[in-house]
Amino acid sequence: MFALGCLLSHCTVLRYPSPVNSRSHRPCWAEIDLDAIAHNVRLLAARAAPARLFAIVKANAYGHGAVPIARAAIDAGAAGLGVVCVDEGEELRLTGIDAPILVLGYTQPSEAERIVELRLTPVVGSMQVALALSAAASARGVSQRIHLELESGLNRHGLPLDALVAFAERVRALPAIEVEGLFTHFAAAEEGDTAFTRAQYDALMETSARLPWIPVRHCAASASALNAPGMALDIVRAGLAIYGYEPAPGIAGDLELRPALSLRARVARVIDVEPGGTVGYGRTWTAARPSRIALIMCGYADGYRRALSNKSSVLVRGQRAPIAGRIAMDMCMADVTDIPGVVEGDEAVLIGEQDGARRDGDRIDADELAELADTISWEILAGISARVPRLYLRGGEVTATTDLNHRQPEPEAATRAV
Repeated sequence: MFALGCLLSHCTVLRYPSPVNSRSHRPCWAEIDLDAIAHNVRLLAARAAPARLFAIVKANAYGHGAVPIARAAIDAGAAGLGVVCVDEGEELRLTGIDAPILVLGYTQPSEAERIVELRLTPVVGSMQVALALSAAASARGVSQRIHLELESGLNRHGLPLDALVAFAERVRALPAIEVEGLFTHFAAAEEGDTAFTRAQYDALMETSARLPWIPVRHCAASASALNAPGMALDIVRAGLAIYGYEPAPGIAGDLELRPALSLRARVARVIDVEPGGTVGYGRTWTAARPSRIALIMCGYADGYRRALSNKSSVLVRGQRAPIAGRIAMDMCMADVTDIPGVVEGDEAVLIGEQDGARRDGDRIDADELAELADTISWEILAGISARVPRLYLRGGEVTATTDLNHRQPEPEAATRAV
């Protein structure tokens, strides 16, 4: 019996030499193609023009790595960045990124001094936060920019139209506060609900007409930026699309978005399992024939979701190998019976493609995994955990890395790299 976080009964261990892993010191890693990020940003910036493109890099840039992606996006033409909390904005500032940064999530009054010091632009929805920002900015002798959110149908953050107009006029009178922006967040743009999206847009336009002194308006994210460019206004907040994915099938039209991230792992062992032998926790996979099983060092703690157990496939030696048994915390298993020559040290691709091939069926993307796991591609990408090293590529060559111990280039080197 073979154990290492899984149950493999009635099996014989096969021993093979281990090829040298020249790209990562860990047997599970992600590769991010910064050329793909730059390509996507340029396409989206051109589509958004004359509106400015803000690259959304919250949630560690949807799992891609906030700092390298932010730098690549700015270099490719993004005018600013979007995060969801002050800590994410601080991470960018501490590495020398000087672009405008919108903090699109909830801000507490206690964070006011940090916001002012870091030159972040928060969304403000309460007088307590506005007063705290006013005091902090006044003490530093600076002007603090803020944005206000209209609640138009998503029912999360934001204020309804009349309340927002009244709030805006009160905040406008505070010292050291500059109300720079007014926006709303679409609830169903990627779902194809054009009538509801149009109603939200019209509500923003009505609010803007009542607050003509607020200079910047925005509502479009990836979906509406792609299929409703007339709603671009002054800023487009692009998230999923800059990472190479469509928010809905076919929504990008003739724009060729390029997925930037691949998730890879090493085969740690290859074993024989006799007919009737079972694989993994719960014994949910049973060998119907003499089988060869590859142990792959990527599990749900790395972001490869347990819901993919016995459903998804990985690429090994350019061919698909179905996942066998339940995905464990640190590893998973794949049936490589029909793939000749698989040995310890081989690369398995969980997201992406192998050796640059583009034949039908030889690419696994986040959309495919999302469908199998009954979720969305956003969650698949953002769920790749911090312990997975990120390798950043330009022209196919690694130019920077980040890992759990925060190894990455100094700001100047990172700028040159991306």
